[in-house]
Amino acid sequence: MVTLLLDSTQLEVVLSATERALAFRGEAVRIARSSIRTVQLTDDAWTWLRGVRARGSHVPGVLAMGTWKASGGLDFVLVRRRRPAAVIDLDGDGEFQRVVLTTRHGTALQQALRLKAEDEPTDVVELATGAIATHPTATQAPD
Repeated sequence: MVTLLLDSTQLEVVLSATERALAFRGEAVRIARSSIRTVQLTDDAWTWLRGVRARGSHVPGVLAMGTWKASGGLDFVLVRRRRPAAVIDLDGDGEFQRVVLTTRHGTALQQALRLKAEDEPTDVVELATGAIATHPTATQAPD
């Protein structure tokens, strides 16, 4: 499973050894935080794939991992089956124009991107859950 790390300057998509092999990519995908335009959540990542596989692995309906060449540039995809996904649209100045990832942490990614991140890379789930203040409900007495 992919790990998403965020610091004050970049989002890093850390790939497992299997994901690196299937995507034909030796390193993590690094995205400048300033180049992220939107993050959309979807239940069907397959509808967001565009273009043709340039480098990587593709078994229709099962997995798509690697670089896809679209008319305007390159997309990086890491899609497994019919799982929830995040579609990250970029400004096009970097290596990719779009990143499509199946992840159950899409909401945490959206929340973490709204926060001021530290200089050290931190998992987006930790950033998002640590930033949510909990308030006692009306039925609970404050401590």
